[in-house]
Amino acid sequence: MRSCSGEIEFAENHIQVKHKAAVLAFLFVIPAAADEGMWPWNQFPHDSIQQKQKFDATPAFLDHLRLASVRIGARSGSFVSSRGLIATDRLTVAGCLPSAENSFIATDTHAEVKCNGLDASVLVGMEDVSGQLKSAGTSLAQRNAAIARIEKDCAAKSGNVCSVVRLFAGGRYDLYRYKRYSDLRLVFAPEYSAAFFGKERDSISYLRYGLDVAFLRAYEDSQPAHIANFLKWSTDGVKDGDLIFSSGNPGPTSRLATSAQLTFYRDTSLPIEVARLQTRIQLTALPSLVAAFKTQAGKLIGLRDDRLVTRKTNFEGKIKRAAEAGGVPDATKVWDEVAAAYKKWTPFERPYQVLEEYPALGSRLFANARAKLRGEAPDTSGPPINKEAEVLMLTQYLDELRILGDKESPLKTILGGQTPKKAAEAMVASEDGVAKLAALIEPHAQKLRKQHEEIIGNLEVSAAEKIAQYRFRIFGVTDYPDGTSTPRVEFGTVSGYTDRAAVVQPFASTISGMFYRKNNEGPWQVSRQWVDVRDTLNEVMPLNFVSNCDTGGGEYGGPVVNKAGELVGITFDGNLESLPNVFLYTSEQARAVHVDARGIVEALSKVYKTKALLEELGIRTGTGVS
Repeated sequence: MRSCSGEIEFAENHIQVKHKAAVLAFLFVIPAAADEGMWPWNQFPHDSIQQKQKFDATPAFLDHLRLASVRIGARSGSFVSSRGLIATDRLTVAGCLPSAENSFIATDTHAEVKCNGLDASVLVGMEDVSGQLKSAGTSLAQRNAAIARIEKDCAAKSGNVCSVVRLFAGGRYDLYRYKRYSDLRLVFAPEYSAAFFGKERDSISYLRYGLDVAFLRAYEDSQPAHIANFLKWSTDGVKDGDLIFSSGNPGPTSRLATSAQLTFYRDTSLPIEVARLQTRIQLTALPSLVAAFKTQAGKLIGLRDDRLVTRKTNFEGKIKRAAEAGGVPDATKVWDEVAAAYKKWTPFERPYQVLEEYPALGSRLFANARAKLRGEAPDTSGPPINKEAEVLMLTQYLDELRILGDKESPLKTILGGQTPKKAAEAMVASEDGVAKLAALIEPHAQKLRKQHEEIIGNLEVSAAEKIAQYRFRIFGVTDYPDGTSTPRVEFGTVSGYTDRAAVVQPFASTISGMFYRKNNEGPWQVSRQWVDVRDTLNEVMPLNFVSNCDTGGGEYGGPVVNKAGELVGITFDGNLESLPNVFLYTSEQARAVHVDARGIVEALSKVYKTKALLEELGIRTGTGVS
């Protein structure tokens, strides 16, 4: 375990020195999960990986990976050639595809398509500015003014994009400097059916057979950008047990959630939400509802594993005792306050979901009506409004309002003496019918919103801050902060697992899985161009593989490298068992899913025949890596 002396010295102003020995005694009984952590680049646990994996992740190794990694919107990617070529996933480039369904191949740089509104940022520098922020004052206005000043001065001096990142709930503030590439152009993307192969059936499950990859090129002054740090493409790939590193921008996590919060999610909020979603997808399988159902059901399944909540409870107990031993007064008070608040809030959760948090699930008409009512921009993207689906969704919603009763909403006025179905039909047929529904519900929704903020909303924020700062005082830089959609690095091993159904899942899937339906029949078929070249493909070539890297949503499109720093894969998803990782990391079954570099080359060489692209990746054309 890493020495804690430096962290204890950091916390001397907060923890009485005479209690250091007691604190250390508790620290040594708090186990760190193997390969856990979404680590800021300036806080990588070198000693830990040296002890666990017998590998020296040198500063040069990490710097090269960081400078080759890019942030693209809320997603990730990496430079893979000296001429600005970026590897990412298909969803990242969806907005600049000429066709949502078809593949795209640029025959040369002149044919590359400009991706308006898309840019790539490289993290080129980091600096701890906690002292400057804390000396600026304690009020939010003072902190925000100091952040704006620091960012402005940094940008003026460096010419970079500068951003102050809040870590450990305000325990530390880092200043990040990014080099930005604002001219990105599309080079290659496979057709939708290959990238998201079996998505409706296989999403967030495993085995997967997705070629979820795309290539962009960064330009400067209308020329391909010259890149000093890029990742060499591996032709050897990975094998079971290999140590790998992934980078990206993991989305917000809630690992500071208390055991009382997890119990509330497990017993109250998630069951209500999952049941509401399930009822609706039985009526119409709208993709957005199916995706939400799978995600929330996956979290619920994970939380119903008693081991997860038990682990959280045990860990909390050790943190409390360590804080108390360190002289922190009333250390247990915050956990007690959270538990009491959630117990008080529980009876309000169902009306809150129905009226405020998730009203009229699946109805785009209602969502747009509420947005307009609240002065927000309605969502005009997506296909045309499906009136038949709207009637189904609004009928279900009016049924929910009827179950809640007149005390929660003006039900008699809403229904006007009609059945929910007839009332829904009338609302959809009328120009302002759904707008009137949203207006009638609004006062009741606002009341519940206020109650939520008073009972648990504000407490959630303050409790998370206190718990994060307790942990930071105790662990210092040996602990990692929650995900913040900012650049992080993780390490783990390529590893199969036994899923919840007791089925052993191998570490890799192969191209043969894209043809698992007899004669290529069924709703998850690959495109004709795959069928035509099937005889030339190496069907045992790995296409996807899994690892226990501790990744998050913003990792998608991010690189995975081996110990030599070569790109061996691209992260594009997680399995069902990984969904509860938003609350607590587990390595037994949770897996990140990656596209294998070898499978990508096999497809580029034999299906898409992208000779120039392969040569730029350093792959000898005509051979693939078979």
